Amino acid sequence: MSDQSASTPGRGTFGRARIRLGGAIPAPGDPTVVALYAITFLLVGIGLIMVLSASSITSYLDDQGFLGGFWRQATYALIGIPLMIFAATRPVAFWRRWAWWLFGLGLFLQLLVFTPLGVDVYGNRNWIQIGSFSAQPSEALKLALIVWIGAVLMSKERLLTQTKHELIPIVLPGALIALGTVMLGKDLGTTIIMGASVLGAMYFGGVSWKALGYTFAGAALAAFFFVVTSQNRMDRLFGHAGGNSDYSGLAWQPLHGLWALAGGGLFGVGLGGSKAKWKWLPAADNDYIFAIIGEELGMIGAVLVIVLFIVLTVLMLRVIGNARDRFGKAVVGGILVWIVGQAFVNIAVVIGILPVLGVPLPLISAGGTALIACLVAMGVVISIARDNAKHRDEIPTTEATR
Repeated sequence: MSDQSASTPGRGTFGRARIRLGGAIPAPGDPTVVALYAITFLLVGIGLIMVLSASSITSYLDDQGFLGGFWRQATYALIGIPLMIFAATRPVAFWRRWAWWLFGLGLFLQLLVFTPLGVDVYGNRNWIQIGSFSAQPSEALKLALIVWIGAVLMSKERLLTQTKHELIPIVLPGALIALGTVMLGKDLGTTIIMGASVLGAMYFGGVSWKALGYTFAGAALAAFFFVVTSQNRMDRLFGHAGGNSDYSGLAWQPLHGLWALAGGGLFGVGLGGSKAKWKWLPAADNDYIFAIIGEELGMIGAVLVIVLFIVLTVLMLRVIGNARDRFGKAVVGGILVWIVGQAFVNIAVVIGILPVLGVPLPLISAGGTALIACLVAMGVVISIARDNAKHRDEIPTTEATR
């Protein structure tokens, strides 16, 4: 009897301890959240490998050693990944609460390009430089603008049956000011991506087709104006339409990009074996890194990258479908159009479908500000995905309690 009595409390104590420990151990992650982390890290990993290969020659010629470009990109990744995790672990209310402040900060940083801190890169004044540190404020402004649009749509939800409330202040003056400050620096490619992101946030945020139509029409007219008033843009457009016959001029980059892709064949020439990166292809580690992927990893490697962005699209659409409110749908929708849309614009430029626009391949191309901004944006998407999963898990618990 005494043995049985002694053993019973022991089993009970162990059972209670096991229950407590079980409660302390976090449940397995939501599959969508895990997949978003996995795809993001995989794309960044591919990017680091390809930046190492594509930048090795130019880094060596610039007296930075063969690994100069890689270490710089790896440093930005080591900064961006903790920021991504921080963003992913914030509650959705955090982003709504700070949306206006983030938008204001983004505009302030963008305006710095018009101060003595601003520098021109390839004719675009869209960078700031302090000593050896340089940054592209428009990358941070992209995310700030999208989050702000989501917060405004959420706060004006009851008024969105009226077109003027769908456009004010999102388009007028918000997006107009943000895109205008970028366009003043002559960076049409970034402005187009930002404009598409605004439309994406508005569409997924539930704005009417009428308001979307007005916004798209205004954006199209503005883009047409900025193209026809720039001789360089007109030359690039007509050169592309004419088959890029000016080999020694504006067609140099797109033609060498196509030749690099063609040289890779099905399986590629092998990692590190690119010929185009030997100063034949400008921006080999940046805007045209997809050409190096195709050359070294072949069509199989290029298709793999495309498939990863398609999977990312599916995952983000799932987050949008499960979002609890208009804010989550708008923010993830805007980021989807930004990151995936920019990826396919970049690829379309490299394979010759679009004229050169000067936008990098998100999460893969060299560029610290762009990488960090994209990682933080993915963190915001994961934050909303976690909120969706938490809400979904709370519903059965509430019903069981009833």
